[in-house]
Amino acid sequence: MKLIADSNMEDIQRKEDIQRKEDVLRELNIYPLWQLRDPCSRIPSDEMVVTPLNFFSPTEIKMQQSVISEVKTVPIEDLTWAELKKRVRTCAACKLRAGSPGTIFGTGDEKAHWLFVGSWPTEDDEASGEPFAGQVGELLDNMLASIQLKRNTNVYLTNIVKCSGTIQRGPQPDEIAQCSPFLRRQIQLLQPRLIVALGHAAATALLAEDKEWSSLLGQIHGYRGLAKDGSHHVIPLIITHHPAALLLNALNKEQTWRDLCLARDTMNEM
Repeated sequence: MKLIADSNMEDIQRKEDIQRKEDVLRELNIYPLWQLRDPCSRIPSDEMVVTPLNFFSPTEIKMQQSVISEVKTVPIEDLTWAELKKRVRTCAACKLRAGSPGTIFGTGDEKAHWLFVGSWPTEDDEASGEPFAGQVGELLDNMLASIQLKRNTNVYLTNIVKCSGTIQRGPQPDEIAQCSPFLRRQIQLLQPRLIVALGHAAATALLAEDKEWSSLLGQIHGYRGLAKDGSHHVIPLIITHHPAALLLNALNKEQTWRDLCLARDTMNEM
């Protein structure tokens, strides 16, 4: 009889614990969207601790589980272009993704010699599905034309962060760090002969250090990247103003023109 009583008490205690945790979820406004697993089910340590209810369809749940499994088993440095695009598209690793209609991977010639890297997507980018859209994109197209380049022709465009959500600020260091492996793999797959960083955020991410902005302009830097065989090599890196900054301050166009000419001359010398 004592064993039965003890068992009943444990069952009551377990239900009270579950109720308290569900009350917490209600306070956070995420119940019943997420349901706690029964603590007696002995979940393996590497499983998710929550299970979606009917908010997602069975097909969506299966797709998410497939993505989670893929993340665990396929190192990012082994992904092909198609696999990397899928990984970015399904990424929800930081809070920026929650407010974004979609990710902006990049666009252009996947065998391009020229790589232009910006900061983060704008609302125009998210509407078009490509980086550097709208007025900013028009100005970038003019910048490219000034050194005899054209979008999508021997040119690839991307950003250090693949989504920006509804947050009205620049991405935080942890958010940039979360996206950095995607950019590194893009560069490794692309193997550009020269990289142009547009803006301070892109320069800092590619150099892996934060330097005074004025000291970065008008000179050749080096991006330490990976060759396709995994060995390290250095790609020439030119840093200049982001076209969005030029729209705010036209006085920076002269310096930008000098930087673009330096990039053109550097490529010609190679």
